[in-house]
Amino acid sequence: MTEDVFNLTPHDVRAQEFARGFRGYDAAQVDEFRNRVAEALDRLLRERAQFEERLRGVQEQLRSFREREKAMNDALIAAQQLRADTKQQSEREAEAVLREAKSEALRVVARAEEQERMVRDRFEAAQRQFATYLANFRALLERQLGEVEGLQASAQVRAQLQVERSDPQTELVLKRKV
Repeated sequence: MTEDVFNLTPHDVRAQEFARGFRGYDAAQVDEFRNRVAEALDRLLRERAQFEERLRGVQEQLRSFREREKAMNDALIAAQQLRADTKQQSEREAEAVLREAKSEALRVVARAEEQERMVRDRFEAAQRQFATYLANFRALLERQLGEVEGLQASAQVRAQLQVERSDPQTELVLKRKV
């Protein structure tokens, strides 16, 4: 067994036989086997140390990945909570704006109805005043017309009296006035 790389297994150790010499095993074979076993164990120990180092690196990466995963989960939960809180806040604000808008609309409608009532009242008052004005004006005109008719009748009576007295100049004056 003179290979550069010697892979020692438990079976190899158990199956290894040494030739017997005068006083026991052949010392050269035993020494060679011990050296091969030692080299194999050194190599195995180095490999084990490398594997343990790689294991620590992988474990550190795993820990880092787990921390990142936890941080992402925490961030996701926080984002979901923020979204829910924002949605609730938006809904509350929307409800408040809607209530305020409805209240303002009711105030505007109430003011408009009040103004409409006032305009109707003024219009009705103006109609009454106009009707009263027309009635008073008509009465005034009728009185004036009555006076004009009375004056005219009086003038005709005088003219008749004067004509009867036969004064031609008076008759012309009276006719011109009428």
